[in-house]
Amino acid sequence: MGTGGSRHEPKGGKDLLVLSLAAVGIVYGDIGTSPIYALRESFHHSHGIDATGANILGVLSLIFWSLVLVISVKYLGFILRADNDGEGGIIALTALVAHPGEKVAKHRRMLGLLGLFGAALLYGDSMITPAISVLSAIEGLEVATPAFRPWVIPITIGILLGLFAFQRRGTAGVGAVFGPVTALWFLVLAALGVVNILHNPHVLTALNPLHAVTFFGDNGFQGVLVLGSVFLVVTGGEALYADLGHFGTRPIRLAWFVLVLPALLLNYMGQGALVLKHPELIRQPFFSMAPSWGLIPLVILTTAATVIASQAVISGAFSLTRQAVQLGYLPRLTIHQTSSERIGQIYIPLVNAALLVACIGLVIGFGSSSNLAAAYGVAVTTDMVFTTLLFGVVVYVRWGWNAIAVTVLVAFFLVIDLGFWIANLPKIPAGGWFPILIATGMFILMTTWRRGRGILRDEMERRNMAFDDFVESISRHPPMRVPGTAVYMDSNPAGTPRTLLHNLKHNKVLHERVILLTVVTLDSPRARPEERVAIREVGPSMYRIRFCFGFSEQPDVHAWLSDLEVGGAPIRPMELTYVLGRERLIPSKRPGMALWRERLFSFMSRNATGATTYFRIPPGQVVELGMQLEI
Repeated sequence: MGTGGSRHEPKGGKDLLVLSLAAVGIVYGDIGTSPIYALRESFHHSHGIDATGANILGVLSLIFWSLVLVISVKYLGFILRADNDGEGGIIALTALVAHPGEKVAKHRRMLGLLGLFGAALLYGDSMITPAISVLSAIEGLEVATPAFRPWVIPITIGILLGLFAFQRRGTAGVGAVFGPVTALWFLVLAALGVVNILHNPHVLTALNPLHAVTFFGDNGFQGVLVLGSVFLVVTGGEALYADLGHFGTRPIRLAWFVLVLPALLLNYMGQGALVLKHPELIRQPFFSMAPSWGLIPLVILTTAATVIASQAVISGAFSLTRQAVQLGYLPRLTIHQTSSERIGQIYIPLVNAALLVACIGLVIGFGSSSNLAAAYGVAVTTDMVFTTLLFGVVVYVRWGWNAIAVTVLVAFFLVIDLGFWIANLPKIPAGGWFPILIATGMFILMTTWRRGRGILRDEMERRNMAFDDFVESISRHPPMRVPGTAVYMDSNPAGTPRTLLHNLKHNKVLHERVILLTVVTLDSPRARPEERVAIREVGPSMYRIRFCFGFSEQPDVHAWLSDLEVGGAPIRPMELTYVLGRERLIPSKRPGMALWRERLFSFMSRNATGATTYFRIPPGQVVELGMQLEI
């Protein structure tokens, strides 16, 4: 950790180029579609800022320095180095500071909650990005002819329906064209920009930061509010960090500095050059850059680029959810692996359906990409602030920087982050409330599940029987042993599974070989081979096995057991009997959680995916024993 190294880093030049091309499509899809609406929204009538020459140059200067300082310096220069065994994203960063040591031990819970709320904020972003991206692309048809105006919403909904329906098939097929199509998109962005810059090279003076300073001086607080729209140019920063585990740092950096950044800057400057000559085109500067013959092809390419950007965000929501499930922040969900080669390609039906309903609701409810832009940014700016704070902890504790250096670095980034955050606060009444509402709901769900599982675990341990006492009791009164191997799954790696006690109490028998199985999720994304499995004998033909897996992995208990030899004999998969427990939780007024949270936890528990499906256990080899527990 801390070197920017990753087990995903390319080995050679060809591999680096292939991964860099793939990164263009997956990593930069979101930030790459911002030119469609970012400059336009910076001059939205609600800001009260006219598209004068000085203001245009000032906004372009803010755009340039935002891309340089936030993406190039902060994320690519520093944040990408904070990898958790090659994985990035706020969940991985939170896991990294979960056990930070004595320096900040007393703040451990606060840091965990900070990262958890940051993760919850990304769900709101995952809903808004597909809606605003696709809608802004289809709105380009209105530039060709106003006759398309009534069809913008229906076409957008149709594309979203197709996009989400495709998720169950996996991204492997379309993933092959992500890179080339998005690379073409960036080349077109650059070409459109160059053509317009040549007509007005004076626009390049916007690279001078004095134009940004003058902009704030001329416009005062209204100029600060414009930062809320300027922020749209960097909204892909968190997604960039989250995709670290898929590509490694070198391909992500190469793609940015060689293609993405130059293309974005050229296009923004080209839009500025156009609007300097024709201020009336500020209502739709992006599509106005294209010649009349190229407008429809540009709309088609833009739609493809926005679909790709949306796909990346949707996949990120799937990955975020799986990490939350593995780390115990959400109940078990049905997760389908859509690729036998890439572990990151998964499909979660419940999340997919929720995102689809939310996206369609946003498109219908807000009606235009300009209205949706008011909801966009609040979640991401807050998340960026949290990322900076957590990163500061990593730098201080893990990298060993002194307190002064850490304070200077974090303060520098926070000045930028908080500037954007303050500028986005006025968006809350106009739509920014939506991602905050979604994040609050997800935060309540995650903390309720985490707390409820802790209470349940404590209650189970209180009722637990020491395993030594159990062994002693069966040695005094040996039960009948029947052929086969029984597997009792239990989260307590030292106690006696309640299912074992219930089975013995009611059936009066034990199998000739008994396995007490505990599955542990690590704070790292993947388990190393040497820590995957631990086996020890704990009684007569009784063995305790512990399987470990990372928060980016999918557990496969049956396959893991089938590869083992226990007690000098191999396990025969078809002879395994899995004895699982299913608790019926009864909310009560006992100390623990508020009654409404206990009811919520009970509801989540009832609707969680069963252990059989989640751990990939053959249903025909499962025996379930039910029990009631008050919480």
